[in-house]
Amino acid sequence: MTTIARAPEQVSNPTSPPFTDVIGGVDTHADTHTAAVVDAAGRLLGSAQFPTTAVGYRALLGWLRGFGQLVLVGIEGTGVYGAGLARFLAEQGVAMVEVDRPDRKVRRFAGKSDPIDAEAAARSALSGRQSGTPKNRGGAVEALRVLRVARRAAVAHRADVQRRLHALVVTAPETLRAQLRTLPLRALLETCANLRPDRARLGDPTQATKHALRLLARRHHALSTEIADLDAELDDLVAQIHPRLVRVNGVGTETAGQLLVTAGANHQRLRSEAAFAALCGVAPVPASSGRTHRHRLNRGGDRAANCALWRITLCRLRHDPRARAYMARRTTEGLSKTEIIRCLKRYIAREIYYVLTGPPALDAP
Repeated sequence: MTTIARAPEQVSNPTSPPFTDVIGGVDTHADTHTAAVVDAAGRLLGSAQFPTTAVGYRALLGWLRGFGQLVLVGIEGTGVYGAGLARFLAEQGVAMVEVDRPDRKVRRFAGKSDPIDAEAAARSALSGRQSGTPKNRGGAVEALRVLRVARRAAVAHRADVQRRLHALVVTAPETLRAQLRTLPLRALLETCANLRPDRARLGDPTQATKHALRLLARRHHALSTEIADLDAELDDLVAQIHPRLVRVNGVGTETAGQLLVTAGANHQRLRSEAAFAALCGVAPVPASSGRTHRHRLNRGGDRAANCALWRITLCRLRHDPRARAYMARRTTEGLSKTEIIRCLKRYIAREIYYVLTGPPALDAP
């Protein structure tokens, strides 16, 4: 039976022996977390629901520990709704693993509810099928992630403003369109920002278009200033977190920031360079059968990190003699340019892994 827990004093007292090793599972949501607990033999001991507040986190942990010795907690969605709970459990020294949601086959037979999902999370942690350590959501790397979110939104908004401005120029009245249609972007923005519409005649399409173009141009300028300020702040923050990474050939602030966010502050959770390559989606996936031995493209992993490695690869193919020599050699062996880029991304992922996991203050080789 599910217990609705709103405060610590309202949580039911479990009756299992206190010396039993237990494993918890949590299904996370925006307003509530549903927890389930199983023993070492996989028997379900109970489930309860807790609010996503500091009081709720303490109540959830106390409830889990009331069943016995808490060995491990499997949490679904530690990067989104479960971020606060994962941060709290990490501060309390509780061992955690990140679990995926149950697959469709399990849901088809067992049904779908929060207690069922929480129980599935606990059983996944117990079986060892899910062994990924959640990313640490604290420190300078988390600050870097937050600032990158703001910058990415500003860049997308500025691009949208630019598209709308060009669309208004295309549909503007002919006198205004003839004045603006041949201007390059910088001159167009400056001209539109200095337009002087007659506010008393906004019912006239020409004056209304001038007013809209002026607003869009000034918004574009404000967003450009915001992006420039964020770039300067990100430059300082990335250099502070890992000065060695930004000195790697082909790595700039943007790519370094993405790779740091992907690895997380607790990069020790990456057990090998192969695990980091898989996380970035550059580890080839075996697709062999019978006498056919081949690998296919890996479409999993963090696609933003994959894109960062792709940018580093293109930069090296343009400026690094070693990368250009590698491409020439592999081309003579019959590989296409796309296949060569995939190979280079795998090699670069190995190099980045050892830089990330090494001392950040050392000089790059």
